[in-house]
Amino acid sequence: MIRSLPFDEGHDIFRTHVRKFLDRECVPHVDQWLADGIVPKEIWYKAGEAGLLCMSQPEEYGGAGGSFLHTTILVEEMADALIEGPGWGLHNDIVAPYIENYGSEDQKQNWLPKMATGELIGAIAMTEPGTGSDLQGIKMTAVKDGNHYVINGQKTFITNGQNANLIIVVAKTDPEMGAKGTSLIVVETDDADGFKRGRNLEKVGCHAQDTSELFFDDVRVPTSNLLGAESGQGFIQLMEQLPQERLLVGVQAVAAAEAALRITAEYVKERKAFGRAIADFQNTRFKLAEVKTKVTAGRMFVDRCIELLLEGNLDVTTGAMVKLWTSEMEFEVMDECLQLFGGYGYMSEYPISRMWAGARVQRIYAGTSEIMKELIGRTI
Repeated sequence: MIRSLPFDEGHDIFRTHVRKFLDRECVPHVDQWLADGIVPKEIWYKAGEAGLLCMSQPEEYGGAGGSFLHTTILVEEMADALIEGPGWGLHNDIVAPYIENYGSEDQKQNWLPKMATGELIGAIAMTEPGTGSDLQGIKMTAVKDGNHYVINGQKTFITNGQNANLIIVVAKTDPEMGAKGTSLIVVETDDADGFKRGRNLEKVGCHAQDTSELFFDDVRVPTSNLLGAESGQGFIQLMEQLPQERLLVGVQAVAAAEAALRITAEYVKERKAFGRAIADFQNTRFKLAEVKTKVTAGRMFVDRCIELLLEGNLDVTTGAMVKLWTSEMEFEVMDECLQLFGGYGYMSEYPISRMWAGARVQRIYAGTSEIMKELIGRTI
């Protein structure tokens, strides 16, 4: 497929490096991770040693000095290798950028190098039991007490929730101010009294990814853990970073759809019905033609949005559109591909079943499809 992105020889070498690492360190263990509902922390250290953590962060903070192109390569190769589990995308391209963009020099020097090695595993705690896409409605509080914040509340559906030991918490530092009273505070959990992890939640899909409840009961953290020069900037910070987060969903969606098309095309050429390969039936060819067209359109849209991000021009509306269109497309593609597998597609031993289940959440997290439509609709 023709790509418009400025990949060069260095990116090609990196792609080869990534695939060798994944084939060696991840592919043999995916089934065990699926059974365990979590990946071991050991794989985070190995990813750090391989230079796959904090790839876009500056070298002075332990990163690789790369760009979102390196993220794109990692996501594409993980999807093509059918790997589930490691929440590196959230760690690399959501948590680390908050610290890089809003952290003080001391915060960046203290946290980013450890994130690059895997010593610190990142998560961001936004969602609460009664608050999903409506971030203005969060109830968690962070009350200032001398040179500390005292944090109380509950979060849920937190990716990397069992493994994470550096969590950006979205909390109300001034509940009377609404969105303007929201702040982002970093909690290092290893020595945090009052912090507890709840269940590793059982989900419809993404079974190798730890997704958890988190509880904060008078958790004290230094006021120096606030991201930003002053409190009350959290909602603005979230809005500024959400376009990249939503583009990351788009990259994942298209890469997964491409992988689904590949394995389905292979299957229908081998599987026979009524004495001939399923691929020989016109219905099969037409369905796959539709899938290929949708995937190609998605690829072109995502690649253009990556270009905009690299230029610093990816706006909120375009980020919402790429997230909406690609996540909806991904699920349509997964459903069509699963159908072509027949009864075998519904069996967990076939990757297409896991891919179908995993695709469903893409229309929910990082803002539901309905919220994306609302954001887009406001600009019309």
